[in-house]
Amino acid sequence: MADIDPKDLFFTQTDLDLQQAVKFTENALHGADDGELYLEYTLSEAFSFDDNRLKAASFDTAQGFGLRAVNDEAVGYAHATDLSPDALKRAADSLTPVLAGHQGTWAQAPNVAGSPLYVAENPLDSAGFTDKVALLNEINAFTRARDNRVRQVSVALSGEWQAVGIIRPDSAPVFDIRPLVRLDVSVVVGEGDRQETGHSGRGGRAGYAQWLAPENWQQQVDNALRQALTNLESIPAPAGEMDVVLGPGWPGILLHEAVGHGLEGDFNRKGTSAFSGRIGEQVASKGVTVIDDGTLSDRRGSLTVDDEGTPTDRTVLIEDGVLTGYMQDRMNARLMGMKPTGNGRRESFACQPMPRMTNTFMLGGESDPQEILGSVKNGIYATAFGGGQVDITSGKFVFSCTEAYEIKDGKLGAPVKGATLIGTGSESMQRISMIGNDMTLDEGIGTCGKAGQGVPVGVGQPTLRIDGLTVGGTG
Repeated sequence: MADIDPKDLFFTQTDLDLQQAVKFTENALHGADDGELYLEYTLSEAFSFDDNRLKAASFDTAQGFGLRAVNDEAVGYAHATDLSPDALKRAADSLTPVLAGHQGTWAQAPNVAGSPLYVAENPLDSAGFTDKVALLNEINAFTRARDNRVRQVSVALSGEWQAVGIIRPDSAPVFDIRPLVRLDVSVVVGEGDRQETGHSGRGGRAGYAQWLAPENWQQQVDNALRQALTNLESIPAPAGEMDVVLGPGWPGILLHEAVGHGLEGDFNRKGTSAFSGRIGEQVASKGVTVIDDGTLSDRRGSLTVDDEGTPTDRTVLIEDGVLTGYMQDRMNARLMGMKPTGNGRRESFACQPMPRMTNTFMLGGESDPQEILGSVKNGIYATAFGGGQVDITSGKFVFSCTEAYEIKDGKLGAPVKGATLIGTGSESMQRISMIGNDMTLDEGIGTCGKAGQGVPVGVGQPTLRIDGLTVGGTG
């Protein structure tokens, strides 16, 4: 499967051929401003090991097409699991209300994609079913043997091999093969009546080998166990306005949610983002540079081309605190008079593309992380986050910390439980007073939700000091 030509999946094994599909797309989208025929074939598997045994195992095959026609702001979209001439004709007929009488000016064609950003290896072929289950059992046993306070271990493994084809009237067909894997380890520890949890996840666009090497999954176990044991010693979090230091890497999820979504083109075109109409304005502290980059090799959020056929790019969103641009799909870019940035993404063939993040992160600064901690007299140091809520229009956010510590007179104090960070994205960006030199990307576990669609993403940031952020606590 790893060496298969994706065109064979869509045409050799169906009643269509590539020439027919190209001609059909040209006819179906005649008069439109933009659109495409999107083809997908996905193999996926998932294993869940819990309570000392395999709890669930699944294997799934999904295939289908989505046909989209764009008329100014109006979009016609039809999809089906049957890639046949009859299904395509029915899909084209359903677009008639959107295109009737319209003679659009077709948007500029996307650039030609460069070299693939990931190897087309199929993770599902890398090991047999029994080998994968045996590995999960080994991880479970290893974790339980690390500490007698371990009460529960959960291990989850998932892999995906996706082939996509994007056929447009204005350019040559584009095909891409996208592998994706993830390994999660969760631990529950306890002493007496008290129990606490810890978690570590890793993944990316590659085969299983990198993440399933013993030195890697054992490190994940140690990280999850360390977090759980740390939380076992935690005290109630203080509450009030205080200085907050965010650790590097995964805490960039706060940047992703509180700022990233507000920089997506559709919200700004509609004027519903706190950043609408503010290009050229100082929206963050000097030194803050935020980038969305879908071109990083093997990263979870990376794509050789987005789901409209546009090559992904390195897009500077905020530079030295000044808002410089938005993330764009093709439709919103055209309507805003801007260029597409390769951020048109969809969850599957059954979904329309929209502006979505890829790998979104803040560049590092000049401060040593220890210097940042040492500068805080009384505050919180947060290194991991769980759930959160964000209002795109106002930028207000609430995030729960899953690992955090007191800072007392420039030194780390006791771990705290129940801390939540409360603020507004744009205001928080303007309260950043120190930026670390340790920018780190997350371990490859992010999934972003928007309009009911979930897509894999990456986040990252250096250690940051944010002054005067509201902390909700239990103490």
